Amino acid sequence: MREKLGFLVCVWFLLYGSCLGRFVVEKNSLKVTSPDSLKDVYECAIGNFGVPQYGGTMVGTLVYPKSNQKACKSFDDADISFKSKPGGMPIFLLMDRGDCYFTLKAWNAQNAGAAAILVADDRVEALITMDTPEEEDEKADYLQNITIPSALISKALGDNIKRALSKGDLVNINLDWRESLPHPDERVEFEFWTNSNDECGPKCDSQIEFVKNFKGAAQILEQKGYTQFTPHYITWYCPEAFILSNQCKSQCINHGRYCAPDPEQDFTKGYDGKDVVVQNLRQACFFKVANESGKPWLWWDYVTDFAIRCPMKEKKYTKECADQVIESLGIDLKQIDKCIGDPQADVDNPVLKAEQEAQIGKGSRGDVTILPTLVVNNRQYRGKLGKGAVLKAICSGFEETTEPALCLTEGIETNECLENNGGCWQDKAANITACRDTFRGRLCECPVVQGVQFVGDGYTHCAATGALRCEINNGGCWKGSKDGRTYSACIDDHTKDCKCPPGFRGDGVKTCDDIDECKEKLACNCNECRCKNTWGSHECKCSGNLLYMQEHDTCISKDVNTRFSWGFFWVIILGLAAAGIVGYAMYKYRIRRYMDSEIRAIMAQYMPLDNQGEVPSHIPHGNV
Repeated sequence: MREKLGFLVCVWFLLYGSCLGRFVVEKNSLKVTSPDSLKDVYECAIGNFGVPQYGGTMVGTLVYPKSNQKACKSFDDADISFKSKPGGMPIFLLMDRGDCYFTLKAWNAQNAGAAAILVADDRVEALITMDTPEEEDEKADYLQNITIPSALISKALGDNIKRALSKGDLVNINLDWRESLPHPDERVEFEFWTNSNDECGPKCDSQIEFVKNFKGAAQILEQKGYTQFTPHYITWYCPEAFILSNQCKSQCINHGRYCAPDPEQDFTKGYDGKDVVVQNLRQACFFKVANESGKPWLWWDYVTDFAIRCPMKEKKYTKECADQVIESLGIDLKQIDKCIGDPQADVDNPVLKAEQEAQIGKGSRGDVTILPTLVVNNRQYRGKLGKGAVLKAICSGFEETTEPALCLTEGIETNECLENNGGCWQDKAANITACRDTFRGRLCECPVVQGVQFVGDGYTHCAATGALRCEINNGGCWKGSKDGRTYSACIDDHTKDCKCPPGFRGDGVKTCDDIDECKEKLACNCNECRCKNTWGSHECKCSGNLLYMQEHDTCISKDVNTRFSWGFFWVIILGLAAAGIVGYAMYKYRIRRYMDSEIRAIMAQYMPLDNQGEVPSHIPHGNV
């Protein structure tokens, strides 16, 4: 379908306009690592078949066969194998352009064991995209079975490689697709340009098969917000001078504004091109209505179910059958019919008009001229239309470390952390690693485990930090248990230091050795003391009936200590009693003296005292 419809596009425009679409050659990097004379990075054009390793790299040794250098014949005839030997590097096959299809060259190389093919151009020109054959061929079923990547290189590079190989040099190549598709953020936007026509042979069958196989992955990615998908449909317009022609009437709707080729390429039988346009419009409207209801992923169900329930071959490619599928998915038929409008009206259809405008390439994306076409992050995908191959391309469009788990499953990418931990730091005991698998390779980053941040270079060292760091593998510090005791060198604070606890000596990380306080005379140094070392501590005892006082590092008699204690107690009691008696006596004495002085003062006012003079008994004259 890809070649036929692309060819029909040009036929249509050659008849009614032009065929000058802007086709963009998608490229990847090719790095020659040996010999020194060729060491450099070159561009090569990705083939439009096989499985490019989007997001990854491949390393191999280049071989240029002595015969069958255009690879148009099977290498089995020459009993030649390009399978890599155990422990050896994969073999990339260099071949010349010409004499047969690019796809046949790739197929023969793949069957001979080659891991990838490089086709050297036979003319000096800008790089072109190697495409699949344009004509239908029943023997071309192998096209969907090509799994090795392919690339076209310039004539100059091809000639230089051939000269190096002829001199006996070993030519090693690194094919790099990591930057073939942009990966700016955490969401991938992709478009699928397709067609509802199912009467175009094996290519249409493979397209429907792809939709069925990819549906599950596409819906998971869309529902979880990892991707934003948009389906598109190619239509063409009929020039005004030919609107009333039978060809335009049978292939176009809305008075020649939107057209599609006849499915059987026979205007006298079967369905017409206008039937295809209407069904394309219905599928586009289904997506529009489903998207507005928050369920854009239902498009995959509708297209899959319609292909199964309403095929052209069974004469079920009708509105009635389509409506039954739509109702089964719970989408409002009235909204879809309103979106479709009147195909006979001489007016623009907003949906199809937008589709025609979207066919024109913008920015890094070229014009869409062939079906099917997949566009990932505004860059056209190259390669086989298969679930695994397309998923690789979509996964390579995510920013590192943001890709969904689906992209890191076996068969989609290689987990470099599984071999030698990717060369990153790890703590095997705690099962903690700094190796982080991403679709484009591994990253060595100190991890966050149970809320605890590890810091370091990620390659040779990572240490836990923060208040909870001792909860994760004891903060990377030493820890030991013996005789029912456990000691740790981790300090549970915001530092990241490891310090041996009292009674131990060491670096705190790998070792903390017990200190023998007895041998080193660090305790129990009194004459009567007996010292016994224990793990992480010591014990001091005194001989005889003596008691050890740790704060003074001395021994004292238990009896003396007892007498001294009771004697001191009685002294205090007697002292307090004496002080009370003396105080009471002083109090009584002072009260008595105070009362005596008061009584004497009162008596002096009413009677003479012994020490006072007598009062005269006569009255002097003149004082009457």
